Amino acid sequence: MGDGHAPGRSEQEDRLGAEWETHRPAVFGVAYRLLGSVADAEDVAQDVWLRAAGSDLSEVDDLRAWLVTVAARRSYDILKSARARRESYVGPWLPEPLLTGPDASEPVLVDESVGAAMLLVMEELSPPERVSFVLHDVFGFEFGRIAEVLDVSVPAARQLASRARRRVAKANQSPSQATKAERERVLTAFRAAYESGDLSGLVRLLHPDAVYVTDGGGKVSAARKLIHGGERIAEVMVRVGRQWRPDHIEFIEVGGELALVFRRDGRVHSVDTVQITDGLITAYRRVLNPDKLSRV
Repeated sequence: MGDGHAPGRSEQEDRLGAEWETHRPAVFGVAYRLLGSVADAEDVAQDVWLRAAGSDLSEVDDLRAWLVTVAARRSYDILKSARARRESYVGPWLPEPLLTGPDASEPVLVDESVGAAMLLVMEELSPPERVSFVLHDVFGFEFGRIAEVLDVSVPAARQLASRARRRVAKANQSPSQATKAERERVLTAFRAAYESGDLSGLVRLLHPDAVYVTDGGGKVSAARKLIHGGERIAEVMVRVGRQWRPDHIEFIEVGGELALVFRRDGRVHSVDTVQITDGLITAYRRVLNPDKLSRV
């Protein structure tokens, strides 16, 4: 992937301009899956565009693969440095909400790998494991290209993906995900119970062993430890709901799944995603960090 300038710049610019919008979702998509940040993924996409505009693409047969590879390599560099930032992050870390519904401004390839649950599982992987898994299992890249991104041997790249796959499978041994209809039913009932301060109604919707995670990033008030137990979570939610009553609670699609957005004083106060098993909420994740809500 040379950086030399091609003599026929106009032809290259025409090609890149014609194909960029087609391939940008994949560029953004690989970066978001690796970094869990819309802002960082947007920066990576911009970096890839600049790299492509300044490179000789005349011998590039598969432009999509070339662009995604550049995005993966740049994301890998960011991911390695992000480890230190994660360790100093105040309170629990959750992925930045990615709008994926019809009104989303950023097109992205949607599958379970952009859901909050999967991104949190991948957050436990090492950077090389995460890159190998995403490029091979999600984007279907051959291990030879993955090895180039990671600067490892092909067998090492294959082993990294295999190890990541086993860890992901182990974390996803819970029953199958809720259907769209079941998710809508549960969230509709939850919203009604929350708005009315119905403690017993919330308890009925929460699994006895449910977990509640709030990400404030030290920017706003939020629990800095996980809260366990359906009754305890319901009590906290009712108390918080009385302290600040949202102007409006609406449905949005985040990471390909139905979620809730809480608005207060005309601004997005939180984006809440849930994990549902057998009709009960087993994990409730609330993003409050304003830095992660500016694009919602």
